[in-house]
Amino acid sequence: MSIGNLPEDGNSPEDDRPSIGRALQQARIAAGLTVDEVSSSTRVRTPIVRGIEQDDFSRCGGDVYARGHIRVLARAVGLDPESLIAQFDAEHGGRPAPTAPAPLFEAERIRPEPRRPNWTAAMVAAIVAVVGFVGFTLFRGGDGDGSSVAEDTASPKPSASAPTNSAAPSKPATPHKPDPSDSAIAGVPADKVTVKLTAEGGQSWISAQDHNGRLIEEGVLREGDSKTFSDSRRIDLVLGNAGAIKLFVNGKEVKNVGTSGAVQRLSYTKGDPEAG
Repeated sequence: MSIGNLPEDGNSPEDDRPSIGRALQQARIAAGLTVDEVSSSTRVRTPIVRGIEQDDFSRCGGDVYARGHIRVLARAVGLDPESLIAQFDAEHGGRPAPTAPAPLFEAERIRPEPRRPNWTAAMVAAIVAVVGFVGFTLFRGGDGDGSSVAEDTASPKPSASAPTNSAAPSKPATPHKPDPSDSAIAGVPADKVTVKLTAEGGQSWISAQDHNGRLIEEGVLREGDSKTFSDSRRIDLVLGNAGAIKLFVNGKEVKNVGTSGAVQRLSYTKGDPEAG
């Protein structure tokens, strides 16, 4: 009597599938790619690629980064990343409960505000109060001096000529408005590269890595939300729906990031941004 359709040795088909590292290695070899070529195209460092192909995820820096590396490597060699991620979760205790994106984005918007006490506003208010008091005192003193008031009223000619002389220097003071891009670049730290992503034309899948190839952020950026990343040397981006993203690099907007639905890989360093 046979029970079900199990194989004779009692093993399920899942027991015969290769390990994650073996599957990635076989797919890479079948695609005719070297480890260095995969590392260059994915921005994942060579030692991490070699470790993952040996099923050693200790260099990834944790399960979250390991999932990101597996996903990027799978796409580079033509494998379905979701099945490998599911296999990784099954072998490593399952995927942790996701954090709702809205509180994350809200926290990011609120975080910078308490960074610095608003001593500047208090000092400005104090200076205005002192200047106002001094001006009021001088004004009251001028009112008490009857002769100076009489002289000002009796001789209208100097007061009429005064506007002509004061109007002359006011002309050159108007022009020079700073270039918006120059002032924007001056407003960000010069010793870092800073990238801000805003989803304006719909949602987009995004991935960001630092100059060491470590995953900073990965996930879906919903319409209307923003993300800001910084690194001392370089930020590498992957945008799943480039046409929906408004991109600022080092305080300057980058035009024509990509078309709707297009996948873009971009890299940016310090200073005035160039196309990645």
